[in-house]
Amino acid sequence: MIRSKGFMMNDTEGSKSSVDAFAEAKNQSEEQLLGVLADIKWRDGFICRKCGHTHYCKGKKPYSRRCTRCKTEESAVAHTVFHRCKIPLSEALDIAMTICCNPDISTYELSRRMSKRQMTCWKFKTRILECLTDNEKAASLRYVLESFNGRTV
Repeated sequence: MIRSKGFMMNDTEGSKSSVDAFAEAKNQSEEQLLGVLADIKWRDGFICRKCGHTHYCKGKKPYSRRCTRCKTEESAVAHTVFHRCKIPLSEALDIAMTICCNPDISTYELSRRMSKRQMTCWKFKTRILECLTDNEKAASLRYVLESFNGRTV
């Protein structure tokens, strides 16, 4: 069982699952969403991308991890579809869910629904669709979105 600021990441009976955690976090702060995303990202343990070391300490930013060997810091969103995303994580998750459920949605319609610029929606939609073409990345994205929304994508 993994604990992260009030969220328990365990699918056993009687405890909160990752689906429950993201459903609660949907209306919570950006920091709590990062916590749940970090739990999902490192559910199999932390491995440094630079040196392969498995030991870490707390990083400078919320829910980031720092390798104790090479001192490289990795955030919860690094190397995910949300990396370098300029919109809030909760809105990015909503847009990603909309695109996964309806990949043919136009960026103009997405822009209207989400109250974002059309170019912002186009760039993020392109990133999501690119991710969906890679089977490994698509499975990972679907897991995150299912956890977030509580339904199958």
